Amino acid sequence: MDVIDRKILHELQANAKISMKELAQKVYLSSPSTIERVRRLEENGIIKGYKTIVDAEKLNRNITAFVLFETTKCKDLAAFCSVHPDVMECYRVAGKISYIAKVCTESVHTLEEFIDKAMEFGTPSTNIVLSSYTNMELKLSQDTSSG
Repeated sequence: MDVIDRKILHELQANAKISMKELAQKVYLSSPSTIERVRRLEENGIIKGYKTIVDAEKLNRNITAFVLFETTKCKDLAAFCSVHPDVMECYRVAGKISYIAKVCTESVHTLEEFIDKAMEFGTPSTNIVLSSYTNMELKLSQDTSSG
């Protein structure tokens, strides 16, 4: 992977719907060369897919929380989280905490309901998100500026 591939990834992360023509202009390649590079990134599994980012607040899910679980019932908790509509992501991790669930829900009351139901599978500790940002785009842009 070279600097151009990193630039392509950066642009696709910023806007996965960008046309190949526009992407080619941004990375200073021809459209066929850009299409070939994107295809290779996909085939090599570097680009695993494209997804829609939904604004949870516009769906009236104003509370985001990370619920950390100490549990020995990992499979049961995973099964519970996989079907719960408020769980957006779930991670099995090493250490004192076994699972982390990212929950987007309507209110503290619905968060409390989730926690009450999940207590059957382990001991939860809840962290409510006040604000957030992602630095993946920043990381890739720093990589491309140094090359």
